[in-house]
Amino acid sequence: MSDHPEHVVIIGSGPAGWAAAIYCARASLKPLCIEGAMTEENRIKGTLPKGQLALTSEIENYPGFPAGNLNEYLKTAISDGRKMMLNPDASHGIDGPDLVELMRQQATNFGTRVITDDVVDVNLSQHPFVLKTLEGQTIRALSVIVATGARANYLGLDSEERYKNRGVSACAVCDGALPRFRNKPLVVVGGGDSAMEEASYLSKFASKVYITHRRDTFRASKIMAERVLKNPKIEVKWNTVVEEVLGDEKAGVTGVRLQSTLDKSKTEQIDCSGYFCAIGHTPNTDFLKGQLKLTEKKYIVWTTAQRTYTTIDGVFAAGDVADDYYRQAITAAGSGCQAALDAERWLAAKGFE
Repeated sequence: MSDHPEHVVIIGSGPAGWAAAIYCARASLKPLCIEGAMTEENRIKGTLPKGQLALTSEIENYPGFPAGNLNEYLKTAISDGRKMMLNPDASHGIDGPDLVELMRQQATNFGTRVITDDVVDVNLSQHPFVLKTLEGQTIRALSVIVATGARANYLGLDSEERYKNRGVSACAVCDGALPRFRNKPLVVVGGGDSAMEEASYLSKFASKVYITHRRDTFRASKIMAERVLKNPKIEVKWNTVVEEVLGDEKAGVTGVRLQSTLDKSKTEQIDCSGYFCAIGHTPNTDFLKGQLKLTEKKYIVWTTAQRTYTTIDGVFAAGDVADDYYRQAITAAGSGCQAALDAERWLAAKGFE
């Protein structure tokens, strides 16, 4: 453990974490970013470094990256030691992992130091704060920015995992307008407001949207449910669950097999090009062990409007770990900027040099 505490430690390596790192580094705060460990457990949980963008293919809605061949730019922008992390087949536009790799490079260009490890324990009751990592490091910090994101919930089917980024998605706004989904039948799983929003959004692009729900009524708010039921492009498959996502190596998702919840001997196959799981997200807050106030859904509570403050002075939260509403790369990056500015001003007000 160093004798001198870090000015700011950023936990997380999605758009929120790297945006915070860029701003902190340019403010001469010498930030340390703990980006997460490359472990099999994190792969299975969906918590590898780069956040949800690690599982995102083409990105069309992040400003500044229109469709085009970015290979030459990526070759010059990314350091030689990280080039193996790039997608060699990127040709249409920017994909999720490459976009985050550019953010990481930008942060390190300004002096951000990076540790590829997981924070497994924190003590926020003392100052400087104490963080402990999976590999046994102990780090003291004058301020902390938590940007650990949230992971999408899936049914747990092997076939879901097999076709992620190849027709399986958990974000209609992120992926719904991509060419593979346009004018094609799509399937949405879920019965809450999120599923209603996903289905309504997808109906703008799809030829038809099927919602599969295990019950005969939605859990969604009445107004959201009515909007879906009145949409001529949406058909609900009541009392059904997805038994299998169907597909092949060339095309990716080609359909789903549904099973009746009333009679398990009854199955139905639906042809589709996309499968959108809309059964919620789980914020990555377990490591905090209740030291910050969380919502009922375990998201970190922002205590002040338009600020990234948490219930502990000197600890800030950015991105999807606190935002359960927008959940976009651009909003995460924006709140990462806010958290960095909040941390910088807090350190200055406390007299930390």
